[in-house]
Amino acid sequence: MKIGVLSFVTDEGIRPGALARAVEERGFESLFVAEHSHIPVGSAGPDGGELARPHYRSLDPFVTLAAAAAATSTLRLGTAVALLVQRDVLHTAKEAASVDVLSGGRLILGVGAGWLRQEMRHHGTDPRTRGRLLDEQLAALKEIWTRDEAEFHGEFVDFGPLHMWPKPVQRPHPPLWIGGGSEASLRRVAAHGDGWFPVSATPEDIRRARAELDAAGRADAVLTVPGDAAEPASLERFAEAGAERAVFMVDTAPEDATLRTLDRLAESTAPYRD
Repeated sequence: MKIGVLSFVTDEGIRPGALARAVEERGFESLFVAEHSHIPVGSAGPDGGELARPHYRSLDPFVTLAAAAAATSTLRLGTAVALLVQRDVLHTAKEAASVDVLSGGRLILGVGAGWLRQEMRHHGTDPRTRGRLLDEQLAALKEIWTRDEAEFHGEFVDFGPLHMWPKPVQRPHPPLWIGGGSEASLRRVAAHGDGWFPVSATPEDIRRARAELDAAGRADAVLTVPGDAAEPASLERFAEAGAERAVFMVDTAPEDATLRTLDRLAESTAPYRD
């Protein structure tokens, strides 16, 4: 199984280049970074609890990945997830393609509909229609990346004809992973995505998702699961169920503490890596 790392990269923790270099040196396959543009005052987590400090301080994901690309040569670089419904689709197309070019074709664009409704509203996004918006944005990204003269006319996204370069190195475009654990996210993978990255999952969930995607003609879709550092042996069960990759959350911390965490994680996951 491929093993990756996910973190909130902030102004208070290890720098992106140092993190990416350390992740690559320890044999991990990928590094993913999380995103919040901002946190509205008074916000709580999905469970109603207090949001952890890194949510307030995350660096821009594409700037972070550009720095990570400059410090590495083989590491896959991804967002988990970019909050696409809060973003201008044209700027996102440009930023993602630029990272793919600068990294030599190593970007994985994980996207999600988000959960912090007030954050969405600050961007002018109606939480009630964010799913339909996300579907159109995904289709629009593909148009921009794969056509020299692109246009799109939908309910929420409307532009063109237009030219935009650079085009991504990867063809036809960087992998689009859909984050989330709902049935809607799984249907979105079948219609628009290249992979599924649930926020939580059991081997049974992965087995069911694999069967549903295969039945929809999407046997090519990649399934990634959140890893559990306390139970690395669970990776065997996930692999048997059809998952190709596990990504482990690494808490935001200064460089020395992060390197120690990565050392422990590299040792515990080594028996399960491809």
